[in-house]
Amino acid sequence: MEKTIQEPATYQLVADLLKQGAEGDIFGCLTEGSFDLAKVALVKEKLSGITVQLLDGDGYAVRQVTSKRREKSVARQESLSDRQVKVVRALEKVLMHCKREGIQLIGYSDELVALPASVSEEEISAASAVDIDCYGSYRGADAIFDTDTD
Repeated sequence: MEKTIQEPATYQLVADLLKQGAEGDIFGCLTEGSFDLAKVALVKEKLSGITVQLLDGDGYAVRQVTSKRREKSVARQESLSDRQVKVVRALEKVLMHCKREGIQLIGYSDELVALPASVSEEEISAASAVDIDCYGSYRGADAIFDTDTD
């Protein structure tokens, strides 16, 4: 559900409104001040799954924050650190931008290439692909199963 934090906003008013929210709710702020108060309230009140957006004059979100609980599972600790998870989330945002801009990413064995999304599967060729410098962080599925050690 989308709700608007009305002005003038005080910490107590914002906190009370956010506490009434449920996971998945989105609260829109009309000023930078109420947005900052809402961010502080999310943390201090330990509210999770709530999104706060700073809205411009036309009602578009120009900034957004969503509160989340820190996972404490053993499996998570054995895999990626919190910082590494943040990097993965940033990569996901970049991939979302790729989709919006009409870019598709294709994995060719051990390299990653970019193509316009308008190129159909039948028309995909290495000649129209732009190589992406992955700095050694991308390995194709062939690399996992490759047992050759030359």
